[in-house]
Amino acid sequence: MSTPARKRKLRTFSAFGDVRRMPSEYEIVTHAQNWNTRNGRLSTFEQNTSSPLNLWFLTYRENSPLRLDDWDGFRDPDQVAYRSYVNMQADEQTKLDGMLDTFDDAGMDASLSAEHVALLGNVLTPSRYPVHGFQQMQAYVAYLGPSSSITSAAGYANADFLRRVTMIAYRTRSLQLAHPSSGIGENERRVWETSPAWQPAREAVERALVAYDWGESFTALNLVLAPTLDEVLINRVGAVSKAAGDEITWLVCEQLAKDSRRRNRWSAALAQFAIDGRAENADALQKWTAKWSTIADNAVAGLAEFFDGDTDQIVAQARAARADVHSEIFDRDSVAATAG
Repeated sequence: MSTPARKRKLRTFSAFGDVRRMPSEYEIVTHAQNWNTRNGRLSTFEQNTSSPLNLWFLTYRENSPLRLDDWDGFRDPDQVAYRSYVNMQADEQTKLDGMLDTFDDAGMDASLSAEHVALLGNVLTPSRYPVHGFQQMQAYVAYLGPSSSITSAAGYANADFLRRVTMIAYRTRSLQLAHPSSGIGENERRVWETSPAWQPAREAVERALVAYDWGESFTALNLVLAPTLDEVLINRVGAVSKAAGDEITWLVCEQLAKDSRRRNRWSAALAQFAIDGRAENADALQKWTAKWSTIADNAVAGLAEFFDGDTDQIVAQARAARADVHSEIFDRDSVAATAG
């Protein structure tokens, strides 16, 4: 008569499943931390199941076309946790602040051409408005996120957007002091609200802010608008600034590009995780991506008016940047379709 196999003794990290290794610090502090996704709950919040807040989560998260039985298996590819994020950004900001102080002391902004200052006043300094909109969207994705690993990644991306708004404000004030008659520091809201070149981007941000389904909000921002517009507002502005001898703006853009690439990595990984877990999620993601890609392309075409060069080429480069993110998610035919 055979002896039954002994059941392996559970360890303190058995909440992670039948794992045979010690969880990482990222997994320990991130896994299953969202109390509003707890098992066995009757509703998201401990109040009447038909309360407005419970109905909101039921409609826009639980019944979203983007859904899985278990989202807790998702992992941020960079495994960013609170301690690592704070240390990483503190180091980056310390280095950047040191370089900015050096350039400020040398009076580098005063030597910039009037043409380049005008470009920054039309593109860079007003961009704090759409970026603040991005921050609000990212906070919404974090709040409705169906797992703590999604909330965590989106929360740090939200902090990145806040850092970006802060750096734009810093740059705005520096340029205003060096060029007081340029209108920088005074005209940004007017440019954002009335310049024809900005209106497609403004429409994109305002429409995305009322995309309440968490899956569509994630797709609109993380998979389409941010990767597409960052190609113009970060990469192109940085390249043009370097060519114009504006080392300060170029350095700021280089730092912001790192945050953008990190957001793109976890966003693509989350989309791929959703498709791997439920094939039907690909249909929802592709439908939303196609919808928002057209909107994003129109926004880039508007902003292209501020730059020298062919509008179609600028739009094509922004589409290519978006396609790089999508290449890790969809098949080649789908990527070509959403790239335009």
